[in-house]
Amino acid sequence: MHHRLTPIEAARFGKSIEDYRLFWMEDPTPAENQECFRLIRQHTVTPIAVGEVFNSIWDCKQLIEEQLIDYIRTTITHAGGITGDASDRRFCPRFIRYAPARTGRPICLQSAWRPALHFDLWVPNFGVQEYMGYSEQMLEVFPHSWTFDNGYMHPGEKPGWASS
Repeated sequence: MHHRLTPIEAARFGKSIEDYRLFWMEDPTPAENQECFRLIRQHTVTPIAVGEVFNSIWDCKQLIEEQLIDYIRTTITHAGGITGDASDRRFCPRFIRYAPARTGRPICLQSAWRPALHFDLWVPNFGVQEYMGYSEQMLEVFPHSWTFDNGYMHPGEKPGWASS
């Protein structure tokens, strides 16, 4: 969806898909107008995920305090690094799950995704990690010790951010 629906459209869509038990509606409406999420929440039980456009916890404070979202999707690179993201997670109650957005650019493999994997293992309100894989060429350039097996990521045994 990525911010394309009006609040009414998002509420209607969320209601219409409830029988399918969608994992979440991601960024159903522009995140700047957080009042919109109240309307969406009132009309659907479909989980709502938002946060890729947020740079700090203060960008989504109202959404968290009013329980207007189910998943917060900030990225380590946008949320002030591991320290900033850790502060953000401590602010979130346990019922709002952390589901970091995947960053697919090669430099983000090093600076965001690998630290996110370790962060996921620590954060008490972890929900799900977005992962779409990387090409063999990229993995040759960025050696790694992590593995993906049967739907689970393992950071490997080597020290550091699962880098070789």
